[in-house]
Amino acid sequence: MSGPTALPLIEKLAGVSMRDVKFMRFKKITIAGHQVVALRQGMAGEIGFELQGPIALAQQIYDAVYEAGRAFGIRRMGARVASINHLEACYPTIVMDYMPAIYDEDMAGYMAEFEKAMPGFAKTARVGGSFEGTKPSDYYRSPVELGWAKNIKFDHDFIGRKALEQEVASPKRTIRTLVWNAEDVIDVYASLFRQGQPYEFMDMPRDQRIRLVADKVMKDGREVGVATTRGYSYFFPRDDFPLCHRYSRQ
Repeated sequence: MSGPTALPLIEKLAGVSMRDVKFMRFKKITIAGHQVVALRQGMAGEIGFELQGPIALAQQIYDAVYEAGRAFGIRRMGARVASINHLEACYPTIVMDYMPAIYDEDMAGYMAEFEKAMPGFAKTARVGGSFEGTKPSDYYRSPVELGWAKNIKFDHDFIGRKALEQEVASPKRTIRTLVWNAEDVIDVYASLFRQGQPYEFMDMPRDQRIRLVADKVMKDGREVGVATTRGYSYFFPRDDFPLCHRYSRQ
C-alpha cells in the first residue's frame, strides 16, 4: 500500500502508530488477528508499506487491507504501475536493473540456504540484451553505481567499507537517464506489422517478464556504459521524454 493516506490506513489496521518506522525498516504488527511484518517503502514520492507473512494468510490480509482502505479512497493499481514507479523515482530494481551478488563460488553456502527458503527463485535469473557479460559479476552493481552513495555511512565497520570509501571518493560509474528518439520508438512498433524480421518488442510501460535486459551504450564506436530498464512514463514531459532508459556510465 502506498500513497498520501497509506500511513493512517496502516495505523487503523494495526491499531498502533507507525510514524517511528524509517525508510526500509520494519515493524511487526497485527492485522486481522495475524502477525505480519510491515516494511516501510514508498517508490512514488509517498509513504508506503509492504506487508510480509505466510502465503496462506495472503488473501485474508489483502481483503482486510482493501476493506479498511475504502474509507481512504484505496484503489487497485497493479504490477505495471508498481514497476514504473521505480523507474520514475530512479530506484534501481533487483533482477531488472542488476543481479544480486550471490552467484559466485564463495556464496555457495548462502545459495543453498536461499534455495531452501525460496525454491527456484535464485535459479530463474534471466539476462538479455546486447551487453555480453562473461561472468555473473559483470551484472552486479555497487551502491555507488546505483546512486545510493548518499545513504552510505562510514561511522561503523562493515564488510567492503574500504572499497566503498575509495569508490565514493572516485566513482567510475554514475547513474543517468537516456532518452529515446520518438521516431525510433514508433519504428520499433511499426516493424511488428511489416514484412520481415521485426525489432525486439518493447513492453509498455515496462517489461513484465522479470528479467534483466542489459544493452551496450556506444559512443563513437566505443562502449561507454550499460543500459537497463527501458520504460514509458506518462508523467515525464512527453515532448522531451517519450521513453527512458537508465544506464551506469563508465
